[in-house]
Amino acid sequence: MVDNEEIVPKVWYNIIPDLPKPLSPPRDPPSSDFSRIELLREIMPKEVLRQQFTVERFVKIPDELKEKYEILGRPTPLMRAKGLEKYLNTPAKIYFKYEGATPTGSHKINTALAQSYFSLEEGITHVVTETGAGQWGTAVAFSSSLFNIESSIFMVKVSYNQKPMRKTIMKLYGAHVYPSPSDLTEVGKKTIKENHDHPGSLGIAMSEAIEFALKNKFKYLVGSVLDVAILHQSIIGLEAINQLNLIGESPDILIGCVGGGSNFGGFAFPFIGNKIGEEFIAVGSKEIPKFSKGEYKYDFADTAGLLPLIKMITLGNNYVPPPIYSGGLRYHGVAPSLSMLIREGIVKWKEYSEKEIYEAAKIFAKTQGIVPAPESAHAIKAVIEKSLELKKNNEKKTIVFNLSGHGLLDLTNYESMMERWS
Repeated sequence: MVDNEEIVPKVWYNIIPDLPKPLSPPRDPPSSDFSRIELLREIMPKEVLRQQFTVERFVKIPDELKEKYEILGRPTPLMRAKGLEKYLNTPAKIYFKYEGATPTGSHKINTALAQSYFSLEEGITHVVTETGAGQWGTAVAFSSSLFNIESSIFMVKVSYNQKPMRKTIMKLYGAHVYPSPSDLTEVGKKTIKENHDHPGSLGIAMSEAIEFALKNKFKYLVGSVLDVAILHQSIIGLEAINQLNLIGESPDILIGCVGGGSNFGGFAFPFIGNKIGEEFIAVGSKEIPKFSKGEYKYDFADTAGLLPLIKMITLGNNYVPPPIYSGGLRYHGVAPSLSMLIREGIVKWKEYSEKEIYEAAKIFAKTQGIVPAPESAHAIKAVIEKSLELKKNNEKKTIVFNLSGHGLLDLTNYESMMERWS
């Protein structure tokens, strides 16, 4: 039996020093009347902010935190999708890293646990964040509760209504959960005044969470887009490399879905940095077409423009996404590091419609027995498409993808999809 010590890494990997060119730094708009960088110092835990701007290639995982990772089930399984291979009759080998095996059911726990740990070290007693589909909010609610820290979560209103079970589990962990836009912040009040039935967006929820943290002198935890979240998520890819080495496999194609970028980056960046693999595919939603229609430019990460401008692929911080069921993908931008890798041609991209990913989710559930999160089903669709392409060309390659979470709390959404397309 393999000891977990051989698989769970002792460090996180930071791709910043290995990017093909220097990353454009965050900055304030020319007409700014306050420093958003200084604002980050006010709202983020000190060690989290330090790691956000580090240029170290590797950052040590504290021993106490590593123990927590292992108690919570790391390493997560690397599984071969033999049922899917047989169904597709493909010569390809298909493996998936199953982040749905974590207690909160997704990869989000990896950085939530780290940020909560560093918050405890600083003596912080209350943290605030936003959540789209609910996976990040669930992870923060659970992680903060482990360290006896209170949490407040602003959940995008359409997801708040679509996913009542996510709301329930956050409350069970002790979190305060608010639909966004809300009447608790000026950003929320302004949005409601302009559109009483506004479905909300991750950008608005981020602005509300930041304003709420500032007003109450709480600290803000970041779930995606910023480099520090991708840094912590690198535990996924580092583990996967160790697991593949143990079974003598070398991946050719690596695939993951993209909301803001922490899931894909955490999984794929360690492979890119170690020059393992020949093709990397980031997958998004056709309904939120940031890959196909987004611009590569400086933009705000949040709707109100409280965070610094960052250079990324973006649909614009005022973009209001349609209320698709893959709530974790309803974000206007892509992490700066991933944006650069896409622009440089190192990472390819795909976009699929809800109907396409629904069919892919059904196939995976029938062949592997796992109901994937709708977000993860985007990666599955790309895997199916790639596997059939390899079959056509009779190429025996190895595909590894990140199954970022299970969909057992998304069954209401799947039921709605079934009513539309079955």
